[in-house]
Amino acid sequence: MNRKAWTLALLVILAWGCNFVFIRWGLDELPPMLLGALRFMCVAFPAVLFVRKPDLPFRWLFAYGITISFGQFALLFSAMHVGMPAGIASLVLQAQAIFTLVFALLFLGERWQPQQLWALLIAAAGLAVLASQANPATMTLAGFGLTLAAAASWGAGNIINRHIGSQGSVNLVSLVIWGALIPPLPFMLMSYYLEGPDLIMASLAGMGIKSLASLSYLALVATLFGYSTWGWLLRHHSASRIAPLTLLVPIVGLLCAWLVLDEGLSGIQAIGILLVMLGLLVNSFGQRWLQQLKRCSV
Repeated sequence: MNRKAWTLALLVILAWGCNFVFIRWGLDELPPMLLGALRFMCVAFPAVLFVRKPDLPFRWLFAYGITISFGQFALLFSAMHVGMPAGIASLVLQAQAIFTLVFALLFLGERWQPQQLWALLIAAAGLAVLASQANPATMTLAGFGLTLAAAASWGAGNIINRHIGSQGSVNLVSLVIWGALIPPLPFMLMSYYLEGPDLIMASLAGMGIKSLASLSYLALVATLFGYSTWGWLLRHHSASRIAPLTLLVPIVGLLCAWLVLDEGLSGIQAIGILLVMLGLLVNSFGQRWLQQLKRCSV
């Protein structure tokens, strides 16, 4: 990777890590389902008028929008609304890598490598440690569970993405923009049902700097810039080199939440975080480490 690629990759990691602080700010003024609807409206319009629809059957575009866009963020926004700290959410959401492994085994028949099983066990132990520390003052169990469900929805979306990728060359920017047409309707229906028309109107009328900054960042920086740039990096460099960089996202997320939101961690929570990070590292680099050990032992 040259300097340009490294710069772009680090900017995406920074954008995605800071994303959770902006979600927190958005939720200070908007209820979660309404925030989700407005986010994807801002992603889709007016960009959909200038970007050609991806060459893809509607059912796969719908599946992408429902899992990665609606499912993931409806659950994540709800989790943070009911007490999931932004920093820990940035880490727990990375359990999507583990869910992707499980779904690939169940639905694609992929076999696990030994290091993947170890990664699953280590990360699961870390998540169990984090769950054991749930309490209303720092992290609610409901928020933790909803964040795990958001990670599962992302993992399901990864399987759909893999199928979409197998259909040929699909423009990723087009997929993100046109896929953003799917979530607003279910978000608005959920908002009307769960949050009610009075809260919707009051929230829209009371939108301030925080919510406007949040929507602008989530739509333009985290979604359009983040996903399109990441797609460009994956197109021009090997996935084995690019994909592990997402391990930096929770580090940035935890640091940003500490600096901006003054979120702290207990010692036991720190142990849980380290175990999850170790599991993710084993999943990304375990096979390479095993190969190096075999070469050293010969």
